[in-house]
Amino acid sequence: MKAFLIGLALATMVYAEIGSSPVIGSERTRNLRGLDYAPMLFEYHRQTVGEGRHFFTYPRRDTTFRKDFYKNHKNAMAFFENDSNSSHRFAIAVSPILGIDYKSSSVVGDTIWPSIDGGLFIRGFADSLDFDLDARIYAEGHSAKKPKSYDYEVFDVQSKDNGDGGIDYVSFARYRAHFAFNYAWARLQLARDVLHWGPGYYNNLSLNQFALPYNMLSLDLTFGPLRIYTIYADLRVDSWSYSMDNLNDRNLYAHRYELAFKNVTFGISELQVLYNENKPWLFVPVAPLFIEKGNYSEHVNNGALAFDFNVQLFKMARVYGEFFLDDMESPYAVYQNRYSNNRWAAMFGFQIARDMEVKGKALQLGTIAEIARVEPFTYCHYDTAQAQIAHLGLPLGNPNGPNSLAIDWTLYSRLFWNASARFFFSLHNKWLWKGIDYGSNIDDPYKTKRKKFINNAPLQYTIAPSFSYSGQYASFELELLFGENRGVFSRATFHW
Repeated sequence: MKAFLIGLALATMVYAEIGSSPVIGSERTRNLRGLDYAPMLFEYHRQTVGEGRHFFTYPRRDTTFRKDFYKNHKNAMAFFENDSNSSHRFAIAVSPILGIDYKSSSVVGDTIWPSIDGGLFIRGFADSLDFDLDARIYAEGHSAKKPKSYDYEVFDVQSKDNGDGGIDYVSFARYRAHFAFNYAWARLQLARDVLHWGPGYYNNLSLNQFALPYNMLSLDLTFGPLRIYTIYADLRVDSWSYSMDNLNDRNLYAHRYELAFKNVTFGISELQVLYNENKPWLFVPVAPLFIEKGNYSEHVNNGALAFDFNVQLFKMARVYGEFFLDDMESPYAVYQNRYSNNRWAAMFGFQIARDMEVKGKALQLGTIAEIARVEPFTYCHYDTAQAQIAHLGLPLGNPNGPNSLAIDWTLYSRLFWNASARFFFSLHNKWLWKGIDYGSNIDDPYKTKRKKFINNAPLQYTIAPSFSYSGQYASFELELLFGENRGVFSRATFHW
């Protein structure tokens, strides 16, 4: 009984935290950080120890958002709601957000200080509609003579030599948003966000939370244990905003089918990227993309199919895996795995989690580990800047890209000090072998040739301790990176 009450208390706290938005979504590790630290990690923690069916399609609707709106948002700077007796109910909350960062990274070869962002977080609902908008403006000082974008998105460099204001600085704006109509078993949504499909945390292979955000239209259908999720997304071809390649169109259609039993979930994800073509029929949830792919020119479309599973064990652990097939000559050729026209990836992982109480305070403990192998030329296509499974130059799937082998292992904990304050600590270890041969870059044009998987690739080991404090109106984060890559990230966030 005591364990049940602890779990119930933790669930209430976690959902109050997640309930700040109408969706349970991907993490924001590069920008637009809020008070919550690693919310997706603890969503997976909840799935590991929790009851009921387990779905792994994000972002997805948070069904507690409207029910608990007043309780979770009544202290916002501005709060509006109509009379509860009205036939049309609505409520809106508006909160200012202010953050200041210090960022230093050997990967970008730069120290960014100060980095200041400010904006508004708006959320609410009206009858069957719900919405949110997190919009910020950033201003940064960079030590590098040629600054690089820390979050890999577009930014502007202002120079004092050009009469832009007397100082050198970088400025840009970022936002994520959701606007959705809900029915009993359906959700139709327009959004700017990142899709994360499958039971993995670091290394999902089809669509991964560590890609860069894109604009999308999605339809989410739920029929008991069956979930069908279909999307269209508008992708950018090149990471440089002035590139003429961005005058071309890269369009993504994707479907996900999940069947969730009590302790076991099976999923199928299928993708199709079209270059300078757009076929709205592909949005239809029952249109099999892996069959439709053959109806279009091979040189301007790129398709993939992935299968995944998740098994919950004793409400304290789960094991999961995913197999991603980009292309194959034959099943036997995939088994032989000699030539580049057999492009695939595989991932396996496990998570152990426990909720407990220490001196009357709720404590969450856990560990998660994954290994992922991505073959050469996976996500690539016949020519550069065409139908790669990528957005702004980075993969939509596994963040390590083609021709890579990665092992991630993290220990984590979160202590709820009181109703509004919590402390987080984690230690993330990463072993990465990234190939150096042709076929290791997502923009390498595909060629049929003998594969060399991570041939002579050096080991890149990094260890990253992280700490954060999250309160009702403020939070502080500190991340350190040691090893092959080095970095420091600290942030203070203020939210009302």
